[in-house]
Amino acid sequence: MKRGRLPLTALRSFEAAGRLESFTLAAAELFVSQAAISRQVRELEDLIGRPLFERHHRSVRLTADGRALLGVLTAAFDMVGERLDMLSGWRLSQTLKVSAEPSFAGCWLVPHLQEFQEAHPEIDLMIDADTRLVEFRGGDADIAIRHSATARSWPRVEARPLAKVEMFPVIAPALAAAGRPLDRPEDLLQHALLHEENWQLWEQWFAAAGADPVKLERGAIFADGSMVLQATLRGSGVGLIDRDHARDDIAAGRLIQPFDVSVPFGAFFLVVRRFEALSDAAQAFVAWVERRYPGAGRER
Repeated sequence: MKRGRLPLTALRSFEAAGRLESFTLAAAELFVSQAAISRQVRELEDLIGRPLFERHHRSVRLTADGRALLGVLTAAFDMVGERLDMLSGWRLSQTLKVSAEPSFAGCWLVPHLQEFQEAHPEIDLMIDADTRLVEFRGGDADIAIRHSATARSWPRVEARPLAKVEMFPVIAPALAAAGRPLDRPEDLLQHALLHEENWQLWEQWFAAAGADPVKLERGAIFADGSMVLQATLRGSGVGLIDRDHARDDIAAGRLIQPFDVSVPFGAFFLVVRRFEALSDAAQAFVAWVERRYPGAGRER
């Protein structure tokens, strides 16, 4: 098809709808009506003479032709956007937006940010704690740090392993001294056990430690590891914490590690749209995290 006849508006609508797998979400992203998205996609299908979506009652799914076209369009639009950013000077900005997993942000990133700022006073950081996958569109972030228990890649982004996550129990010294000696893993049960998201990880830890089967049905559950760490530091109970996130508090004597048994819990990843297109500020941040994060390299 000649360039002068390319239906750019329809292609943009299709790309958003295919990437988000939703006409409704595409309409919200492009600030148009759902009817407009549907009409433009239909016009594109009529033009090429092939269906691009399978339409169901409340959902749409890309056909094989739709997936093939989406892959080309998303890459092309991303490259155009990056080039326009560079030409407009946006990439020269020293404001860096980082979207970090809440546990990573609260337990390690924020406590160590001063070191990065002292080394790079010209870079202004904007930190957002979020678990949602970043599309790197609309200036939502330049870099994301994400945790996954199983996944190692995500659509339309590049991911680089940062560190494996190993979880082990820690306790505040005052709380440990207030009870019976912690000679066996089962001795931890005299204290409240603090949980992240669910009780299952503690059950896995007791099994790994060789304890009799433990079935937990009580205990405070926190949304992320930084909350567990803060509650543990205040003596609210025994926390199951990422080894790298408890390291500083153990070294300072604020926490005790009663048993040298850990259980794996996925890994952290550095996620960007394209590593080769990162600004100088973003490259400096990535290099700093990979150099300073305690567990960096264990996953690679």
